[in-house]
Amino acid sequence: MEITNTETLPDREVVEVLGIARGNTVEARNVGRDITQGIRNVFGGELKAYSDLLAKARDEAITRMEANAEEMGADAVLNVRLETSQITDGGSEVMAYGTAVRLR
Repeated sequence: MEITNTETLPDREVVEVLGIARGNTVEARNVGRDITQGIRNVFGGELKAYSDLLAKARDEAITRMEANAEEMGADAVLNVRLETSQITDGGSEVMAYGTAVRLR
């Protein structure tokens, strides 16, 4: 499965647009992580636990988008985008979406 944030793939021809493939996940912080990250926030620096949580959520959303595209019979997902939004206090959604296509 080809996944790209560009509208086309070099040397590949799109023969059919299948629709929007999407995947999402909602991740929540935990109390232990909030305490340690709160201390780090006072002194400055990267909030590594939150960065790791977001990376995990992003990867999961992309994996789910790819699975959705495969269900549609796609060879590739073009023009992939990522969005995030707060769902609840301490919980955020990460969504990946793009155009599922068949290639020649």
